[in-house]
Amino acid sequence: MARSQAFQALVKNDPTNPMFRFSLGQALWQEGEAQAASEHLEFAAQAKSDWMMPLILLGKCHLALQQKEAAQKSFNAALKLAVAQGHEEPEAELRALMANL
Repeated sequence: MARSQAFQALVKNDPTNPMFRFSLGQALWQEGEAQAASEHLEFAAQAKSDWMMPLILLGKCHLALQQKEAAQKSFNAALKLAVAQGHEEPEAELRALMANL
């Protein structure tokens, strides 16, 4: 069973839970399903405006889908959070991703 299937069941039972939606999006991303993942990551990012990880993965989904402008927007938002929250490793990763856009 794919990892995403377990999270799909959780989302089905509680579709407004941002953690379930993030976990499903993350699993779908890891399974190579960028388009399907983006919907859930977008939901998670909007549900909690100070949550950096959904924005990073959402940006990566946009990159995989050749949506550079959307990726830039997600990465910029995530970078602001990384700096504000003192997350040095994600900040460095985001700066590298943005340099290659």
